[in-house]
Amino acid sequence: MLSKAMSLSWPEQLLDILLPHRCQQCGMLVGQAHALCPDCWPKMHFIVPPYCAGCGLPFPHDYGSDDTLCARCLAESPPFSAARSAAVYDDESKALILRFKHGDQLYLAPAFASWMHRAAPEWFTPGSMIIPVPLHRTRIFMRRYNQAALLARALAKLSGQICALDGLVRHRRTPSQGAMNREQRLKNVTGAFRVHSRWQEKIKDRDVILVDDVLTTGATASVCAKTLMRAGARDVKVLTLMRVA
Repeated sequence: MLSKAMSLSWPEQLLDILLPHRCQQCGMLVGQAHALCPDCWPKMHFIVPPYCAGCGLPFPHDYGSDDTLCARCLAESPPFSAARSAAVYDDESKALILRFKHGDQLYLAPAFASWMHRAAPEWFTPGSMIIPVPLHRTRIFMRRYNQAALLARALAKLSGQICALDGLVRHRRTPSQGAMNREQRLKNVTGAFRVHSRWQEKIKDRDVILVDDVLTTGATASVCAKTLMRAGARDVKVLTLMRVA
């Protein structure tokens, strides 16, 4: 097996020397890019089976079947065929994602994309398309970037899939949803999205991976998935960095 040094080009080896890798959480020196240190790794609650076959909600116990659904998905099937998330959104992960989302630490995107890809590698099939949940143009103007688009672009680079950064457009500005419940969120975002005209024909009969940073109630993901399915997508799956458990 080749050593790490032998597998890297000389510019990459030089960068390793000049810019040593640091833990994405605490900044401690680590041996490879996009890694967490031994102290921070156990504190991250990465999602592994068992989880709901529909929305990806982690289960406390193994119910003996990969097709088991949570109570919400049993009561109302989501418009997307499945959702997966890399980690649970909790006190440990919150600071990490807020630094990315609001703190301009955009260099975290490749690390996060690698975690997301590991959560559902079988989804990245030939011909599938990655589309991020969009922000309204006024929100982008204030924040200067869409964190979901950064994750989608990093996932496309990692997987080699087509990425339609503007595949969906949020054409109606909506209030912040932080204090809203699921029903309020659904009402808030219904009718807020449309497929961009340049992608309308290309989306037809394709499998779409809808990308966002956090899955909370699934309201936004559901409305986006319905919009994509009405535009002719064959299937929509939702992939997020984190989710509320």
